[in-house]
Amino acid sequence: MREPVKGLFAGSFDPYTLGHHAIVKKAARLFDELHILIGVNALKQRQYPAQDMKAAIEEALAQDGILHTKVVFHEGLVADYCAEEGIRYLVRGLRNGMDYDYEENIAEVNKLIHPELESIYFRADVTAISSSMVRELASYGKDVSPYVPEPVLRLMATSSGTQTQVKPQ
Repeated sequence: MREPVKGLFAGSFDPYTLGHHAIVKKAARLFDELHILIGVNALKQRQYPAQDMKAAIEEALAQDGILHTKVVFHEGLVADYCAEEGIRYLVRGLRNGMDYDYEENIAEVNKLIHPELESIYFRADVTAISSSMVRELASYGKDVSPYVPEPVLRLMATSSGTQTQVKPQ
């Protein structure tokens, strides 16, 4: 029996967007197990609590029937997590050429740390969606429902300090 093929998609996911979700959907078709890693940076303050975002991501995945996933937190290098978990494929989304150049540099460093780790790139379906764009629109009270999964939208609406609008159903 072969070992399961594992992939990892990492980010701060502050918040997790439909752009992230589209990449996860694409990657989930390739892997027996897909880890979604919420990177923890003690020097960076999150807008939305990581534990609540984890639950919202898990709910969004379950709603779409993407069940062979594992949402985790990690403080440290992504390549180290992959080595510890036997993950050989790092999934990244690309919106443009600048993303590619940035990701290629990171991929080279990751290979130094975990030589078996391969980076796989998926093109973003909509290049304008980003966590920072969603945060900025929300800060001005704009409707962000077209850009985030419904469980994330609910989290954003209930998190303190945000003025997220929820479009009436």
